[in-house]
Amino acid sequence: MKKVITNYGTKLCSICCSIFGHHFIISKNITLHIKEYKCVHCYKEVTTDVSGNLSELTPELQDINDTLQHIYNKRQSADHQVA
Repeated sequence: MKKVITNYGTKLCSICCSIFGHHFIISKNITLHIKEYKCVHCYKEVTTDVSGNLSELTPELQDINDTLQHIYNKRQSADHQVA
């Protein structure tokens, strides 16, 4: 049987997520307040935006998150060296 894949996993998983909702888990911690999430069923990726709502993770937002994480980690390591 041929497996049909969409951008968010198999069609069956996409249908289940559209009916029952997504089951997101944290896939990456950016800062204390910003995280990236991934659905365990359809693999859809989202992130928290400026107002704290979940937004679809676009390549632009992923680049912003990577830069923000780099700055955050650099600042955290500088704070630990001073203390």
